[in-house]
Amino acid sequence: MSRMDFLKDEINKLKEENRFIKLRVLESEQAPIAVIDGKKVINLTSNNYLNLTTHPKVKKAAADACLKYGIGTAAVRTIIGTTTLHGELEKRLAEFKQTEAALVIQSGFTSNTAVCQSLMTSHEDVLISDELNHASIIDGGRLSKAVKKVYRHSDMTHLKEILESPEVKKARRRMLVTDGVFSMDGDIAKLPEIVELCERHDTIIMVDDAHSSGVLGNQGRGTVDHFDLKGRVDIQIGTLSKAFGTIGGYVAGCQDLRDYMVSTARPFLFSSSHPPSVIATCLAGLDVIYNEPELLEKLWTNTKFFKEEIVKAGFDINKSETPITPVMIGDTKKAVEFSDRLFEEGVFALSIGFPTVAKGKERLRNIITAGHEITDLERAVAAYKKVGKEMGLLS
Repeated sequence: MSRMDFLKDEINKLKEENRFIKLRVLESEQAPIAVIDGKKVINLTSNNYLNLTTHPKVKKAAADACLKYGIGTAAVRTIIGTTTLHGELEKRLAEFKQTEAALVIQSGFTSNTAVCQSLMTSHEDVLISDELNHASIIDGGRLSKAVKKVYRHSDMTHLKEILESPEVKKARRRMLVTDGVFSMDGDIAKLPEIVELCERHDTIIMVDDAHSSGVLGNQGRGTVDHFDLKGRVDIQIGTLSKAFGTIGGYVAGCQDLRDYMVSTARPFLFSSSHPPSVIATCLAGLDVIYNEPELLEKLWTNTKFFKEEIVKAGFDINKSETPITPVMIGDTKKAVEFSDRLFEEGVFALSIGFPTVAKGKERLRNIITAGHEITDLERAVAAYKKVGKEMGLLS
């Protein structure tokens, strides 16, 4: 008997709970129309908001950098893994986010964990988090030494109660962390109210703009710009793997924050740096975002169309305000079946179940991009209607 046989029981348990994941395989470019598991489908699952994964300027930048600098750095940033390209990208990201400085880290996930772990270093600290924050924020809190306080999703009354509680008021250091756009529901954080409360209670504010960088605000600068809160949010987290179409994350804030994290952030200190081709891709992506505003305009035109049509068809999209558009199903088994049936109809929309979302909140998550054509979205809605009627979810 193998010592690893217990995994068979664990896997069977996952299958019984409809939580066992079988990986889909992408056999083409990450594009609005993609080949997945051998089938050509309308892709409603990628975070490729501005369709930059296939943009000619971005692809050329990656190829040119590879030829000039080689395929990798073979080192962490603090040894010899920081190139001139890294410095240029950080300077330009700080300009983009309108902060003093920025630090590029290996992923959006590790950017969140790095900040929480690096700043919340004592049991006398308090980390305050929205209950629907991304898993990386939750894990960052676990890695920190701070006391954790969780407020009900976007409930400002509950947040006020926490901030005014004796335990929090006497803390050495307080930091509130929120997603800018919540990745499962597509709703936007109540940032103006959060800022007002945190300023009143001397609390650091950290916003994870993973799903709003390149999507919300002037030129896609994120939620801080969207709400005109420049200079009032201490830390902005961004990702390079969604609207930018590549990989990586960054922390934007004051120069002291960047300098401190270079010496203390464990993901930054102990992970190899991005290849030059990736950094060059991000720089080119920034150029496209600045110089082709029509991409952002098309993203929102497509988003408005899809939301209106899917609601008109009779589906519930919950509180979505962004290109992330959930279609609520409310049952894990039905959500999985719905996703599978849509795939047969040529539409890929991923089912999301417990524990990613609460039981009873199972859904299909759709992400609309600038690359979709209206005809693609019309076909997708038609497939939703057909499958919804066949499954008895629509009359």
